[in-house]
Parts: sequence; C-alpha cells; structure tokens
Amino acid sequence: MNKLGIDIGRVIIAPSNGNQDTSFLKGDNDAALATPAMPNALETISQLVSLFENNVWLVSKASPIIQEKTRMWLQYHHFFQITGMSECNIRFCLQRKDKAQICQELSITHFIDDRMAVLEHLRELVPNRYLFGKQKPNFVCPKNVIPVLSWEDVLNILTK
Repeated sequence: MNKLGIDIGRVIIAPSNGNQDTSFLKGDNDAALATPAMPNALETISQLVSLFENNVWLVSKASPIIQEKTRMWLQYHHFFQITGMSECNIRFCLQRKDKAQICQELSITHFIDDRMAVLEHLRELVPNRYLFGKQKPNFVCPKNVIPVLSWEDVLNILTK
C-alpha cells in the first residue's frame, strides 16, 4: 500500500519573504494566518488523498509554538475540509532527522520535502522522494530524488 508524507513549511505554506518563513515563524498569530498556501497545494493534495486512498500524512519539524501556529493555519485555511485529509494524519517532530522515524512508523512510501537534508535521512526508508521547490543555484539533485518545482509537477509525476 502506498502512503504519502508531505512536509508543511515551504511546501504547503508559502514562504512569506523570498525563501524564508519569517512572518510565519517570527510574526504574531495574525501574520501566521495571513501567510498563503503554495499555489495549487490544497487542490492538488485533495487529488492525492484520493490517489493514495486517504493514506496521506503531514510530517513537519516544528517547535511547540510553531506546531500550534501550524494547526491554527490549517484550520483557518480549511485545509482538512478542502483536501479531505483526516485531522489525525499530522505528525510533528523537533528535529528534521526525526522525520525518518515517523516515516518508518507510518510505512511512508512517498515523501515531499523542500530540504535535501531531510530526504537524505529518508534514503533507506522511503523509496520515492521528491525535492520540492526552487533550490540554490548550482544545486544538483541526486539521481534517486525527483525534483518538483510546483504542485502541478507533483501531480503530473504521481499520476503518470
């Protein structure tokens, strides 16, 4: 059975200042709630929930304060109603490397993240890894990781 894991910051929640989550991480709750979703994220995730037969999980590294802001953001933007995901399918950890343990526990087969360092931790656990978004100039994506610039790319690759 295929299971999809998705990071949240800079994958679902758009960066507010270039490539940083500054207003979400350092701003007040109003600034966090005003942070938009990435273009087409919610609509695409809705399609992926169907494709993966409801086996879609949010897996994010966040401090307790950011976890609270993230949950507020998801509710405020009607994430679960729009995507059809279960509100129970969210896991947080305090360090990026800990996403590997979560993916192992959930038997995740596909994972989308914006950080290569996270995907490296998943190398032996998750066979299908996707590096989301624009990366630094001169970055070369490893052959066993699929680069995806947008949610449209994600959908195109996963529905082939």
